[in-house]
Parts: sequence; C-alpha cells; structure tokens
Amino acid sequence: MSEIMITAYNQDLITQVKCLKKILEQNEVIETILRLAPKLNMPNWYLGSGCIAQTIRNKLHGFDLNNGIKDYDLVYYDSSDLSDEKEEFYIQKGKKLFGDILVQIKNEARVHLWYEKHFGSPIKPYKSVEDAINSWPTTATCIAVKYDNQHRLIVYAPYGLNDLFGMIVRPNKTQITKEIYLEKVKRWKKIWYKLKIIPWNNQ
Repeated sequence: MSEIMITAYNQDLITQVKCLKKILEQNEVIETILRLAPKLNMPNWYLGSGCIAQTIRNKLHGFDLNNGIKDYDLVYYDSSDLSDEKEEFYIQKGKKLFGDILVQIKNEARVHLWYEKHFGSPIKPYKSVEDAINSWPTTATCIAVKYDNQHRLIVYAPYGLNDLFGMIVRPNKTQITKEIYLEKVKRWKKIWYKLKIIPWNNQ
C-alpha cells in the first residue's frame, strides 16, 4: 500500500484535501488547465470528473499521472444563455488557450436539452454547476476543483474523498444506468487493476 493511501484513506477531510492538492500539483496538464482556465471568463466553472479520479488512481498505481485519461472536463454554469453558439464560443476559445490538451468544455445549464437524445432518457435542468456534479456517474468521480485568486484549491466533493483514495468504484445512481456503469467499470479495471468495484446491485 502506498504512503499516500496510508496518509489519506480513512483520514479526516483536511488531510485528504491536502493529499489531493499535492498529487494534482504533480500533474502538469491539470496544473496548466487550472492556471489558464480563468482566462476563459466562464461563470461558475470547475475542472472535474474522470481526470481528477484517474490522476489519483495513477499515483496510487505508480503510473504516469495522465495514463488512461482520455480528456479533461471543464464545466461551467450559465442559465442566461443556453445556445449552442455561446457554448461553442468557449469551446473554440479553449482550443486556442489549451493547444494540444483535449479539454471538453460544457455548459451544465443546457445538458437537459441534449441528454435524452444522447442517452435515451430525459433529465430535469440542473440548478447549478454543483447540482450537475452531484449526478456524475460514481462517487469517486463526483469531484471538481479550481483555484481561487490566491491559488488555494477549492474542492467540491458531495460524496467525500474516501472512495477516491480507497480506489473504490461505487455507482452514483442519481442518473447513470447499469449499462453505462458496467461499461465504465470494464474499461477502468483494464487500466487500474487495483480498483475495488462495488457491484451495481449492492447499492
């Protein structure tokens, strides 16, 4: 068991946040995104989901910190403009800003407009960016971060950080389907073999 897991798993939240910050600072891609993202001037933004959890998994496996990360999710919330054009404006601005880094920019205020067509079932509009994060697929990926003006890490983690540091994959059934969960688990287990998978029916 790694030193970081011993330090953070089943420890208090302050200790866990310190460990999270220490590991994320070692990921140059994430550091670059967090440093540059304020230049986009997006309202209510966070960097989150898979790229955070997978960075921790990589550290605990002894892998390169960006191993297996397909993209980096940068989310924001703007209910005043739900147009494709405004979201696309930020997407194109992000492409120029981040260069070769594959950053997926999404306005969580408009997800309900396309979710049913993409996933097969309707959802209610999110009330905030935090409301959206609450529905992400697993407890360990319901995590989002950003820096404040004094470079202090702001962490939003509605289900805590213990599953993250315990490498526990637990479904968050707020929105995800069993099929999507099993598909994600199958992919993740091939990359991060130490993951502890909680079966869908156990939740």
